[in-house]
Amino acid sequence: MNEVARPTDPNAEADAAQAYNRIAFVASEAPDAQQARAMLVARYGEEPVEDADIVVALGGDGFMLQTLHRFRDSGIPIYGMNRGSVGFLMNSFRQDDLPTRIAAAQRVVIHPLMMEATDVNGRLHRAPAINEVSLIRQSYQASKLRIAIDGKMRMEELICDGVLVATPAGSTAYNLSAQGPILPIGTPLLAVTPISAFRPRRWRGALVPDRARVDIAVLESEKRPVNATADHFQVLNVVAVRAKLDPASSMTMLVDRDHSMEERILREQFG
Repeated sequence: MNEVARPTDPNAEADAAQAYNRIAFVASEAPDAQQARAMLVARYGEEPVEDADIVVALGGDGFMLQTLHRFRDSGIPIYGMNRGSVGFLMNSFRQDDLPTRIAAAQRVVIHPLMMEATDVNGRLHRAPAINEVSLIRQSYQASKLRIAIDGKMRMEELICDGVLVATPAGSTAYNLSAQGPILPIGTPLLAVTPISAFRPRRWRGALVPDRARVDIAVLESEKRPVNATADHFQVLNVVAVRAKLDPASSMTMLVDRDHSMEERILREQFG
């Protein structure tokens, strides 16, 4: 389950400031991100990534996802500042008072989905996803999919462009664009959202417990080939995909209190 921890003890914040005194900066290749990194390093100094207590990531949401994956299970928290376009996962960029902002930030612990995808040759591919596991048709033919939850068949045949299983952290990404629901961080749910469903035409998806195992079988895979993706990791020509939350794996983000995940979600919903 995704968890949000809110330290309320002033001593805890002082301890956090002490704990985060070794900062490493990483940045995307975008010129704005590289310029921001140079300014921050000049102002605050820098530790090698392997010696850091915290990593400050400069870029957009895509770079934040890459950074979270890179430091998965390391125990090192990631504090992102937006030097990209959307920046839903990022804090606003400011040079001033960075140690104070980091010390006062909320900790958001994210557990990824684990995708297990079997391709047409019988090979099994495993990859974690912070946002979503998605299946997308790869030809002009609509895909035909069968969906089971915890071993029980829930949909015998879904004709669509694809389907995705989204975490709360990813519910405002591709899931939202596909008209899926926004899930507040900490909600023990996953969203199963169709992409351009043709049959049943009015099916808009489902919410399932985050402990559920979602199995998706590809029907007529030779005629209707489908790709599967876990964030940035793609598998071609799959016949079966399983998505299940991995409680043993985690990543930690630090989020400014005046721009919390809850506030970002409310802004998305109310425009």
